[in-house]
Amino acid sequence: MINIKQLVSDEYCYQLIRQRRWPEGVCCPYCQSHGVKSHGYHTTQKARKRYHCQSCKKRFDDLTFTVFAGHHQPLKVWILCLYFMGLNLSNRQIAHELDLNKDDAQYMTSQLRESIFASLPIEQLSGEVEADEVYVVAGHKGQPEAVKKRTKRPA
Repeated sequence: MINIKQLVSDEYCYQLIRQRRWPEGVCCPYCQSHGVKSHGYHTTQKARKRYHCQSCKKRFDDLTFTVFAGHHQPLKVWILCLYFMGLNLSNRQIAHELDLNKDDAQYMTSQLRESIFASLPIEQLSGEVEADEVYVVAGHKGQPEAVKKRTKRPA
């Protein structure tokens, strides 16, 4: 049986991240300067480039300030998880396909969803906005007596 993780290379995943993150060239995530020099590669992940900013003198790499930074799973597992989410697979199916613990798959998918949601622009309503009347009873399912208006007690 072929493991899907064997079909995706680390080099390709890091190249994809660089292209999406910095389409006009690498810039410092701290000061947004384009005066950046390459500073070798990460010690354990050979495809992960490191950089040094000439302006603020800080060091960073391909994953600094991204949802993929600071986790024990390799980048290709995150990319494949994102791909499977796009295919609308359940967390259990993703865990099975990537040979992960179901809790790890749950954590990864929730982190990716939160990151996607956070990057969406806030929608501003304008013009005439209409809404239907809605009466929401939270926490009193099947107990209509609990939500009835209580009459004031005489003093």
